[in-house]
Amino acid sequence: MRKRTLLLSITAVGIAGAAAFGWETIRRGFSARDNPSALEAYLAKTARNLSIPASKRDAKNPFVPTAEVLSEARAHFADHCAICHGNDGAGKTQIGQNLYPKAPDMRLPETQNLTDAEVYYVIHNGIRLTGMPAWGSEEKDDDSWKLVLFIRHLPQLTLPRYIYVSISLS
Repeated sequence: MRKRTLLLSITAVGIAGAAAFGWETIRRGFSARDNPSALEAYLAKTARNLSIPASKRDAKNPFVPTAEVLSEARAHFADHCAICHGNDGAGKTQIGQNLYPKAPDMRLPETQNLTDAEVYYVIHNGIRLTGMPAWGSEEKDDDSWKLVLFIRHLPQLTLPRYIYVSISLS
């Protein structure tokens, strides 16, 4: 009898939650122009965290941030990533701001506090139900590891340095 009551309670809560979500969706619409709600943002972060296998979270970056590696990664970023994330990583591009959810500002702690392996995993495997595609091949992807180093470097970039990137690599 207790299991049945528990099951009915869980079912009732699920139905009530779906009804509330449906009501809110009908009331507000389902536009990509809106910012995700706090619940959606929480669920997206949780989904991202759950999508990274525990065994991969602490993998070490095989590259060190030399001038040559950062230059190579900057060129790759400008060619593949800047269309959504901007040359400065702020995500303030026409495409980045019209994604749902919007492209994040990768200079902020929300990205910078991820481990190198977590950033690599997001680049390499993408994030479902967002605009973030999977990059690289199935095997080890050196370009994605180098991009991690460049993303770590984004908060230190000054205006002339990313203007140079957009001019010289366009």
